[in-house]
Amino acid sequence: MQERAEPENVNLVVSFFTGNPSLFADTLKTLEERFGHIEFLSEAIDFNGTGYYKEEFGAGLKRKLVSFERLIPADGLAAIKIFTDGLEKTLSDGNGKRRVNIDPGILTLERFVLATRKNFTHRVYIGSNVYADLTLLYSKNNWRALEWTYPDYKTERMMNILTSIRTRYAHKIGRGA
Repeated sequence: MQERAEPENVNLVVSFFTGNPSLFADTLKTLEERFGHIEFLSEAIDFNGTGYYKEEFGAGLKRKLVSFERLIPADGLAAIKIFTDGLEKTLSDGNGKRRVNIDPGILTLERFVLATRKNFTHRVYIGSNVYADLTLLYSKNNWRALEWTYPDYKTERMMNILTSIRTRYAHKIGRGA
C-alpha cells in the first residue's frame, strides 16, 4: 500500500473582466487584501472569445489575470469561488447587475483549473455548489487545450501569461523552471 502524500500547495490565479476600466483597481485592491501580495498582473486583454456575456456586460470588455505570491492549499478553490462571487455582488451596480466577472483558478506544474458554478460532463464537483473545470494541461513544455477549453484560454497570448505564472510557481516550490 502506497503512503498518502499531501498535495503541494498551488498557485491562485484570478481572471476577471469588465467593461468599466475603473473597476480593475477596486477588484485588485480587494483581492490583494484577501489573498496577499500580487506577484503578477497581466495587461488588459480584449475579451472577445465569446458573445456569451455581451447582453449582461455590453461590448468592449477587457480581461486581466492576477496571481499571488502566497500559495494556497490545493483544496481551497471552492471557498475562493464563494468569496469572488460575493465580490462580484459587492461591485455590482445599484440594481444588482454585475459589472465585473471574476473567475478564480488554480495552477500547478501539470494543469490549470478554473472554478465554476455550472455543471457539465467534464467538470468535477468540489463542494459548496462549485465545480472544477480542467481547462489546460501542461506537458512537453507546452500548454494543451482540451475540447471544452474556453476559446480565450486557447490563445497563444493567454498560454504565454500562464507560462510566466507557471515559471514563478515552479521556483516557489523549488522545482526551477
